[in-house]
Amino acid sequence: MGKAKKRSINLGKHNQFTSMTREDAVLEVVKRFKRNESVLDLVTMFGLSAEELLEGGALYEEVKSIEGMLDA
Repeated sequence: MGKAKKRSINLGKHNQFTSMTREDAVLEVVKRFKRNESVLDLVTMFGLSAEELLEGGALYEEVKSIEGMLDA
């Protein structure tokens, strides 16, 4: 196996979540908002609501920007 492929596989191993609770997902979404990263995967996987994200520490403007993805 080449060096580049081996490095890519090792990076993928360390970027995975082994188990995540709903509370962990909310905290991760808030962290991603702060780093300007995509939150689509976690929001849709857990069906997060605007209220949960706001209680978790997200800003109103951030939550409003993804309003179409959120569960009511």
